[in-house]
Amino acid sequence: MSYSGKFKTAAHGISFDERHRKTIRFNISRYDSAVAKGMARYRDVDAAKNNAAGVKRDVLENWEKYLIEFEDNITKNGAEVLWAADAGEATGYIKKILAENSARLLVKSKSMTTEEIEFNETAASVGCESLETDLGEFIVQVAGERPYHIVTPAMHKSKEDIAALFHEKFGTPPASTPEELTEYVRQLLRKKYTAADVGVTGANFLIADIGAVSVTENEGNGVMTTAFPKIHIVIAGIEKIIPRFSQLGLFYPLLASHGTGQQVTAYNTIFSGPKKTDESNGPERMYVILLDNGRTTLYADDESYEALSCIRCGACLNGCPVYKTIGGYTYDTTYSGPIGSVITPFLKGFRDFSHLSFASSLCGKCVEVCPVRIPLTDILLSNRRKAVEGQLRPVIEKWAIGGYRFMSLKRSRYNMIPAALKNVGLAPFNYFGWGPKRKMPLFGKKSFSQIYRSLNGRN
Repeated sequence: MSYSGKFKTAAHGISFDERHRKTIRFNISRYDSAVAKGMARYRDVDAAKNNAAGVKRDVLENWEKYLIEFEDNITKNGAEVLWAADAGEATGYIKKILAENSARLLVKSKSMTTEEIEFNETAASVGCESLETDLGEFIVQVAGERPYHIVTPAMHKSKEDIAALFHEKFGTPPASTPEELTEYVRQLLRKKYTAADVGVTGANFLIADIGAVSVTENEGNGVMTTAFPKIHIVIAGIEKIIPRFSQLGLFYPLLASHGTGQQVTAYNTIFSGPKKTDESNGPERMYVILLDNGRTTLYADDESYEALSCIRCGACLNGCPVYKTIGGYTYDTTYSGPIGSVITPFLKGFRDFSHLSFASSLCGKCVEVCPVRIPLTDILLSNRRKAVEGQLRPVIEKWAIGGYRFMSLKRSRYNMIPAALKNVGLAPFNYFGWGPKRKMPLFGKKSFSQIYRSLNGRN
C-alpha cells in the first residue's frame, strides 16, 4: 500500500477512536492552560516573535558563514565535526565511532534528529544497546513505539496505559501512580548512566560565535547522559544554528513558553567540547554530526525555505485541528503536524509524501502560534501546487476538479441538471467520498436563481 493509502486508512481508524480523542483532548488542554500562563509573562510576545524570526531569517541568508564559524570554533574547543549529507552517511559515522570505542551500552537524551536517522536501530546493528533517558521517550521505547509528538513523545498514553505497560514489562504494581513509575525509571536509569560507554544528545541550538551546542530539557537526563560516558556524540540538523550566544536569552523563553508553557526550561546546558586536561569530569571525546538529509533541498526552494527556521517547539501540532483528530502516528513520519507536512516532502520525497500537504484545513492556527513566524499555510499551498504540477495527485481528482470548474463557470450549467438527478449522482460520495460519518447535503428542487426569478416575477 502507498504512503498515501496507509495515511487514509490510519486516519479513518483513529479519527473515530473515542478513547484516543479523549486522551489527546485532555493532554492538549493541559498544554493550552500552561501556554496561556506562559504567554501572559510576556510584555510584548509579538515583538519577541518578530525578533526571533529576524534572527532565523538572518541565519538562512548567511547559513554557510555561520556553519563554518561554528565548525571552526567548536573544533578549537576540541570537538570533532562530521558532516553528513544523508542518513546513510550519518549512520556510517555512528557505526565507526561505536566500533572504535567497543561500545556496548549508550544512553541517549531526547532527540528527533536521531529518530530521523533511526539511530537506535543503527546502534543495535553493531551490538550496542541504545537506551532512551527522557521519560516520554523511554515509555514509547519500552512499548516498541516511536515518538508520537515532537515535544511530548507519549502524549497518546494515559497514566493508566503507562501503569499497565510497566506492570507488563517490569512487574511494577498495576495501580502504580505516576510518581511511583517515575521513581522506578529514575533508579533504573541511574545504573545505566554510570555504566554507559557513550552518551548521545541532539541539539536545540548550535551557537556559532562560541562554538557550542545547547541542549534544553526538563528532567536532567541530558546532563546525566553526558556526565559519565567517555564519549559524547551530538547529532544535529544543520538548521539548528544561531549566530550568537547572547541570542539564547531570546530563544530559551520562546521555546519553553510555546513548548510547555514554562518561563524557561529546567535544564539548559551548553557543551563546548570534551573535558580539558585540567578538568576531572566530562567526556574525553566529543563528536558533532551535522546532518543535511534533505535540508539543503528545502533551502533551495524559494517558496518553502523559511520552514528551516523551525525551533521544534511543537506549538503548531498542538493547535492543529487535523493533528488533534488523527494523531501523530497517522503521518508515518518523524515530524508530524503542520511542520511535518511542510518539510517531509523535501526530506523524504514528494512522490511518497506530497499527500501530507493536503492534511490541513488551512485554518491558520499554526501560523498564529509559530514563535518564528513561519508562513506554514502558504507553504502547504505551495506544496499542493507542486504535487499537482508533478502529476502526483489521483487522476479522478483532476477529473472532479475539471468537472466542477466547467459547471461553476456558468450558473445556467447547474440548472441544466434536475435536483433529483444531482442527488443521485452525488449519492456515492456518502460511501467513499465523505466517509461513513457524514452525508452529502441534498439539492433543493429549485436553484437559488430559479427561486430568485420567481420571487421577482421573472421566468
